[in-house]
Amino acid sequence: MPTLPVNKPALQEVPILQSIISVLWPSFLVASVGTVVFFVLFNPIELAGLLGFPELSPLAGYTAGFFGFWLLTSISSSLTNHFRKPSFRAQSKGSHDIEQ
Repeated sequence: MPTLPVNKPALQEVPILQSIISVLWPSFLVASVGTVVFFVLFNPIELAGLLGFPELSPLAGYTAGFFGFWLLTSISSSLTNHFRKPSFRAQSKGSHDIEQ
């Protein structure tokens, strides 16, 4: 079974725009679902009163909730994007590992 050549890295460098979209799009979708589920269970007017913002409209509550969920999920997606990159260790002489 043929394998990749030793001198070709297994993971190519991903363009920056593709990295940004691969973080923002899934986080947008999860934030949308999370917002719907959260506000089905909790009323934004009651939450605003508990947090000390009694004059907050329901639309403003939904908006703040969505952007809060989007921020959290984009941080999670950014960390996933960062940690999926391989780490290259310095190989010592006499090591039998395949060089990358």
